[in-house]
Amino acid sequence: MRGGLVTIGTVAALLAAMGLTVLGLGAADNAVANYDASSWLWSTSRSELARVNGVTARVDTRMEVPGGRRHQMQVAQTDRLLILRDLNTGQVSSLDLATLQITATTPTAPGLGVSVALHEDAAFVVDAVQGIVRQLDPRSLTPVGEPVRYPPGITGGAFDGAGKLWVAVPSEGTVSAVTAAELPATPGAAPPAGLSPKRVETYEVAEPAHELVVSTLDEGVAVLDRTSTSLVTVRAGRTLRADLTTTAPGSLPARTSGPQVPVTVAGERKVHVVRDTDEVQRFTVPGAGERLSPAVAWAGRFYCADENTGTVYSFDANGQLVDTIKGSGRPGPMELEVRENHLFINPPNSSTAQVVDDRNQVREVNKYANDVLGGDPPPVAPPPPPPKKPKVGKPGAPRAVTAAAGNASARVSWQAAASNGAEITRYVVEGAGQRHEVGANQRALEITGLTNGETYTFEVHAVNAKGDGPARKSNPVTPTAAVPDPPASVTAEARPDGTVLVKWPAANGQGNTVTKYAVTASSAGATAPAGESPKTELVIPAGQLEYGTQYAFTVIAVSDKGAGSKASPVSNTVVPFTVPKEPTELRASTVADQPGTIAVQWAPAVDNGRPVTKYLVEAAGKTTEVTDVRATIGGLGDGQNVTVKVKAVNEAGPGAEASTTARTVAAPRVTVTGSSADATSVTVTFTVDAGGGRATCSAATGGKTASGSCSSLRVTGLTPGTAYTVTVTATNAAGAGTATRAQSTDALYGIATCRNGSSGPEASYCTRDVPGERNGNEIFSVTRQDNAQQAGWEPNGARLKAYCKKQGEEVYAYIYNNDKRSTWWVRVDHSRGRDYIPWAWLNLEGGDNINLLPTC
Repeated sequence: MRGGLVTIGTVAALLAAMGLTVLGLGAADNAVANYDASSWLWSTSRSELARVNGVTARVDTRMEVPGGRRHQMQVAQTDRLLILRDLNTGQVSSLDLATLQITATTPTAPGLGVSVALHEDAAFVVDAVQGIVRQLDPRSLTPVGEPVRYPPGITGGAFDGAGKLWVAVPSEGTVSAVTAAELPATPGAAPPAGLSPKRVETYEVAEPAHELVVSTLDEGVAVLDRTSTSLVTVRAGRTLRADLTTTAPGSLPARTSGPQVPVTVAGERKVHVVRDTDEVQRFTVPGAGERLSPAVAWAGRFYCADENTGTVYSFDANGQLVDTIKGSGRPGPMELEVRENHLFINPPNSSTAQVVDDRNQVREVNKYANDVLGGDPPPVAPPPPPPKKPKVGKPGAPRAVTAAAGNASARVSWQAAASNGAEITRYVVEGAGQRHEVGANQRALEITGLTNGETYTFEVHAVNAKGDGPARKSNPVTPTAAVPDPPASVTAEARPDGTVLVKWPAANGQGNTVTKYAVTASSAGATAPAGESPKTELVIPAGQLEYGTQYAFTVIAVSDKGAGSKASPVSNTVVPFTVPKEPTELRASTVADQPGTIAVQWAPAVDNGRPVTKYLVEAAGKTTEVTDVRATIGGLGDGQNVTVKVKAVNEAGPGAEASTTARTVAAPRVTVTGSSADATSVTVTFTVDAGGGRATCSAATGGKTASGSCSSLRVTGLTPGTAYTVTVTATNAAGAGTATRAQSTDALYGIATCRNGSSGPEASYCTRDVPGERNGNEIFSVTRQDNAQQAGWEPNGARLKAYCKKQGEEVYAYIYNNDKRSTWWVRVDHSRGRDYIPWAWLNLEGGDNINLLPTC
């Protein structure tokens, strides 16, 4: 880090700010356990943070940072902690990850100087200017032991992958590692004697006073000596140096992943790749100009951002350009960070970012996504893995190939064969010297021209684009003239549970016993066996027939001799149906301008054979019926987390439910972060959790009110030198939240002014008070020069505390106070009490502005 005006006093302020915000590990664990693949990205133009899920490449939470619009922001994060530092203003803000609210801010000097280093449960505050590295207990944010002290002007202060904090000391030409002390068993408890962070390793990496740049590694550190153009890597106690052939200074990323370290030389638009003692690769970044951010190593590639064009270039291990990522597409800073097994590319000035996974697949992120629900949303489940592409092969054998003999005929039917990745185009039926090809949706065939008394067996196989599948044989059958009669009629009924009931009267066996009946289903252009039954009815299971498709049925009777009748007359037509499927794309959101209300919408449910007549929307024990695919549910509690369930209803009844969660508007929460005052006004700064609604804000004290901004308000018209309690109120549809702040106005003083003239009576006019005569600096209990009401006199130069002003008798100070003339009188404290002095005799400090005083 270069420059910076922050001193060790800033560290104390930062500790105070952090102490208000970071939670104990238990609560934080629960809040963020499912966000291990996430990173918080800053948006400059919106002054907001977006939490991006690396797995889904979607924003699951957005939150505004007050007062940070168009500012550069440092973001330090782990799964438990998130600290922001505004480089433009120096303001430090802390985010409570359990509530996702900024809970404290503190001012620091703008620029670089103090940083926060985070790794798992270890937290350090690094004061680069003072050279002080202090460990904190993240459960209580109390210091752990004594700090590690270095000479002023250190650089680095980041963790490697093994949990060591690396700091370079340019004045010594060294780099050293600091390890965190074990935390005490009780948060905030004093650690045992001698328990402190320790400087465990120190290495000479350069001549003293060389300019050093640090990049931490998976284990160890890389130090670029910009003065000697060499790179030193420290791994497992071993120091290796590589000399670089550069003509311009290089830069390193804050963190390097993998064994190779990229050194970016923006002046040459080159990246030099170092491994151990060798420069193993060198490649040129396309384009012109010197605005290259340090190249980052990730997943076998190197990513380098051109901040002049907003483009990110991806190079393979051989230095070949393999991908160009559009990025922001415009000039501006580019932040590249490897975190949680993903590379996050964030242009802070852009609405979009990119996520690169460990297979170098790039996905774009809309940081301004508006479909994020209020409150802390449930974690977004990773998408299911894409289905494996099926192996394409010949079809399988048909199932359940059966034959029934008729009079010089046979009826063959079968169940579908497995297609094995290629659609079945036809079936082939062979037997009795015949070969028949039938369509893929024709799975029953009447074969004629057979000889009664002769036994036949038939084979069926399927065909797809890969060829003929294996055949399956039927049972043997012997045609005969002694066949049963078919059932005289058939009826069918579609039932609400998805089944179809097919019924018929008993058939005449013509001297033989009918042992079973075979039912065939026919739909538009297709036939298929529906099942067999020994009774005069068949229940076709739910799901076997397609819901919403028309079907009719025929039945044949089969005797104990295996002889089958001709087909019965066709039944009536039915349409199978059941309850609807669950609605999809269900979303519920906060209605910002209505208390206790959420808005719900969804995609229409699949009706499963009968029209959906309504939807049942259940929330907090209340059920609402709607015919549209949206509903607004009111009458809920404020700030209530609501589980919403939606079911579609058709003739069969309510179907499966879909569910989601939402939160109603909560009353705002106000946190006052600071206050200041002048003589007649108080300014309060604060943050507001609007509870998912739209808040309006006001501040009131002393009978005066200011309204407008929900981050800072100034109440004017107050009395100088007075203690006030300011009440800040934020109001939304759910109600109001308040917070108070004690603040005194600055006292306003005036100088009693009566300067003698040069001669005669004028030379002593201001010297003393003469009873019964007019003199300068006389004080009265009323706002007129009434001898009976005179309360005192003050000599020239007396400093009097002023409170308010009041109109009264005009007083002319003549030569004794620069011909000052006014009807204003000022109430002041004087040696005998609190009364009125003409403004003509009192010169207010700071410009003598009477308008600063309120009216008495």
